Amino acid sequence: MSRTARLFWMAALAAIPACTPAPEPQSQPQPLSGVRPTDVGGSMAAPPRWGMVIHGGAGAMTPQSVPPERQAEYRAALTEALRAGHAVLARGGTSLDAVEAAINVMEDNPLFNAGRGAVITADGRIELDAAIMDGATLKAGAVAGLHTVRNPIDLARAVMERSPHVMMIGEGAETFARQNGLQMVEESYFWTPNRRAQWERMRMQDSLRADSAARAGRTSGYAVPDERKWGTVGAVALDQRGNLAAGTSTGGMMMKRFGRVGDVPIIGAGTYANNRSCAVSATGHGEFFIRNTVAHSICALMEYGGLPLQAAADSIVMKQLVAQQGEGGIIAMDRQGNVAMPFNSTGMYRGRIDAAGNVTVGIFRD
Repeated sequence: MSRTARLFWMAALAAIPACTPAPEPQSQPQPLSGVRPTDVGGSMAAPPRWGMVIHGGAGAMTPQSVPPERQAEYRAALTEALRAGHAVLARGGTSLDAVEAAINVMEDNPLFNAGRGAVITADGRIELDAAIMDGATLKAGAVAGLHTVRNPIDLARAVMERSPHVMMIGEGAETFARQNGLQMVEESYFWTPNRRAQWERMRMQDSLRADSAARAGRTSGYAVPDERKWGTVGAVALDQRGNLAAGTSTGGMMMKRFGRVGDVPIIGAGTYANNRSCAVSATGHGEFFIRNTVAHSICALMEYGGLPLQAAADSIVMKQLVAQQGEGGIIAMDRQGNVAMPFNSTGMYRGRIDAAGNVTVGIFRD
C-alpha cells in the first residue's frame, strides 16, 4: 500500500465513533443502611449516659437487724462514695479514676469490710484483696493477702499499669507497693472496736465448738455463720468517652483460715469489665462466684448470647447461683448506661448516681 493510501485509511478510522461507552462518573460512598457513620466500628453517635454504681456488700441484713441509725450511716457512706466517683466523671475523668476514687472512700470507712474496718482472720491478722479492670483494653490488676497497704485498690491499679503482671500476693505485693510509693500503714490501723468484738466473740464460739467436738470424739471444725461471709465493696463506672471499668476490694471472710482467698481478686469471678458487654463487681459467698465465673459469665451472655444487661445478670445471680445455694449479688453497667443490681440475699448495700448527679441508695428489697 502506498504512503498516500495509508494516510487515507488512518484518517477514516479516526472519524469512526468509539464503540466503548464513556465511563460514568463515580458515585459517592453511601453509609450502611440504618447505621450512622459514627456508629461504624462500635463507637456511639449519641453521648453515653455516663454514671456509676457501687455496692458495700451483701448478706443477711434485715430492717430488724440493722437499726435505723446504722441504716442512715450506711446510706450516707454510700452517697459519699458515689459523689467522689461522680466528681471525677463530671470533670471528664476516666472510669478507672472514678472507680478508684469511690472505692478509696469505702476502704477508708470502717463501716465496710475493706481497708480500715476489714474483718480479722482466725490467726488475728488482716488479709486484704482487691482487683480492678479496664473495659477499653481488658487490662487488669489484682492483689491478695495484703497486711499493710492502706488502699488495696490503689495497689491493684499499680499492678495493672506499672507491671507486666495481673496478680500479686502477700509479701511480694507489699514490696511492689513500697517500691511504687503507695501509702503503707501498721496492721493495727485496720482494726476497729466493732471488728475486734466480732472476732473475740467468734473465737470463743469456735473454741467451744472444738471442745465439744473433742469430747464427742469428732474432728473439730467451725461453722460459717452469715456474718462471716459477705463483706466487700465495689464500683463500676461509665465515663464520658464511653469506656467502662470495674473494681472490687475486700477484707475477706471473718475468721478465715489456711490462706483462703475469695472471688474478689479473681478476674472474671468477682470483677470484670469489657466495653463489648458490661462491667461487673460482685459480692457474696466467694467460692460460688469463683466456680461460676459470675462476673465474666454475665458479660459473656451479653456479648455472645445477645441478652440485655438485666436478663444476663438475673440469669446468673437469680437462677444459676440460687440453684446451687450460692448467695450474694452484683452491680453491673453496660456501655449504654443501663444498670443492673440483682441480689439473692436478704439485703445488699448499693447505690447509683447518674450524669446529672441524682443519687439512689438502697439496703433491702425496697
